[in-house]
Amino acid sequence: MGVVNCTPDSFSDGGLFLQTEKAVSHAMSLLEAGADILDIGGESTRPFSEPVDLEEEKRRVIPVIKEIRKRTKTLISVDTQKAGVARAALSVGADIVNDVSALRADPDMAEVIKDFKCPVCLMHMKGTPRDMQVAPSYNDCVKEVYDFLEERLNYIESLGISREMAIVDPGIGFGKRLNHNLELLANLDYFKSLGAKVLIGVSRKSFLGEITGLKDPKERDIPTLGAVAWSVIRGADIVRVHNVDWTRRLLQVVEALMEHVRNGQHMSICRK
Repeated sequence: MGVVNCTPDSFSDGGLFLQTEKAVSHAMSLLEAGADILDIGGESTRPFSEPVDLEEEKRRVIPVIKEIRKRTKTLISVDTQKAGVARAALSVGADIVNDVSALRADPDMAEVIKDFKCPVCLMHMKGTPRDMQVAPSYNDCVKEVYDFLEERLNYIESLGISREMAIVDPGIGFGKRLNHNLELLANLDYFKSLGAKVLIGVSRKSFLGEITGLKDPKERDIPTLGAVAWSVIRGADIVRVHNVDWTRRLLQVVEALMEHVRNGQHMSICRK
């Protein structure tokens, strides 16, 4: 999943793709690099960010989605918490709703998902982008995130939305400290038992900066690859990234190794 931020204030590339033409051009370059899904967002959800009103968010993303759909049949995801934005995006060609609030921010979002019978990504976030990193704490981070996602899946099923249409995202960096992010990634396979696809977004995030000392998000592509490789080996189905080209090359190697192991072609050699 390649990221297209149509925003002035996203943590990694805010302002670069605010204009429709630049956003579309970037999307096309991500496709050429090997993206399977394009995730289009018009509201930054970085820590301490402020929300955007409905009309402004639509103004940023709808023309971009329209133009991308003219050029490709590739899956398009709209990254939004607003039912009005999701409905408009799906109406002009988007395929998936990626809601970081897991349908909690807007009570009408579930109805949009039902109307369009589209896949939905449900993410865990402690608090809101404005306050999620103030003082996040958990008794058992993995269990609490798992229980939240299970409750959200039960919720959509109660509305008649199939669990198979859902994607779950533990929300790396959304109301988590470094140790919480590491715990979630270390136990990623645990989330496979939820019965939904698992999405992981680690790209260029601050916890990688804490580990490596790299302060500029744009310098964190190599650390991102390490986290992506781990995530895929531990069961992630979708990885949301900024640098699609490097990620695709990495995944070609990881997937070849995983296929080799699955086919039983590996062997253990013990030398005296």
